[in-house]
Amino acid sequence: MQKIVSPAHRRAAAEKVVAAGMCSGRAACRYWGLARSTYGYQGRRATAAEVQLRKRLLELSAQHPRYGYRRIAALLRQEGWRAGKRQIQRLRRMEGLRVPPTRRKVVRRGVSTGLPTMATHRNHVWTWDFIADATVRGGALKMLTVLDEYTRECHGLRAERALKAVDVLPWLAQAVSAHGAPEFLRSDNGSEFIAKIVQRWLKAHQIKTIYLEPGSPWQNGFVESFHGRFRDECLNREQLWTLTEARVVVGDFREKYNQVRPHSRLGYQSPATFAARTCPSPAPVGLRPPSAGDGQNQNKNITSTMSSD
Repeated sequence: MQKIVSPAHRRAAAEKVVAAGMCSGRAACRYWGLARSTYGYQGRRATAAEVQLRKRLLELSAQHPRYGYRRIAALLRQEGWRAGKRQIQRLRRMEGLRVPPTRRKVVRRGVSTGLPTMATHRNHVWTWDFIADATVRGGALKMLTVLDEYTRECHGLRAERALKAVDVLPWLAQAVSAHGAPEFLRSDNGSEFIAKIVQRWLKAHQIKTIYLEPGSPWQNGFVESFHGRFRDECLNREQLWTLTEARVVVGDFREKYNQVRPHSRLGYQSPATFAARTCPSPAPVGLRPPSAGDGQNQNKNITSTMSSD
């Protein structure tokens, strides 16, 4: 309910209760704290110029519904009207005109089936995301990245013109077939990752999902770091003319990243070397270490056995 503050509002309220026969004019003025002279005041009739100004004001407001009183006043002055912005503000209020507040778009969010966690062994947490680029001729490039957060291995890096939910599943299935299924899959709330077909596939393969909070890319720091290196060391250095050329260049970078490039967080070992030394036997498809501790102990036992041999 709007507060009754100004004399005009109080006069209107007093006239309303008097017209309803609830009390006399004197009692209404006493109740609303209104002077009798103010209650009986009759404003002068609008001049022809003011009528035309109000008519033009309504026309401009209809043409520009997102303009406030300042811009409407500027347009009127450009047309030659002598109108101050306070006058236009008053007239717009009398006509009930206002710029409606911008509604924020509702961000679609996926339903996480797992808690945010830090990867402690191979195939514990994978992360996937997209990175965009373009060919020299202006064609769009959209690349899907699949990364193991523990070993930093890039299990997938595919370039296409466009990728939808039904397109990303074959590449994810290919990575799972080659490296085993992860326990958790971390991603943002992109439509490709929260689609029902993707949710059903992940549920069928017992892969839990971890979705980021909207507008919080730092929660997926591993893939953001990889994308930074990928763009700096590959995309910004290559001229990609066709989609086929992009696939070859991207594939070569993925191979070099996994097998050759020293990673500072892995003791300047390549991800493939780190994975081979710390967890030499990846879990088969559908099988995972029962817990982080057991997985680490199993890897230590395997490593100690190999060193003793």
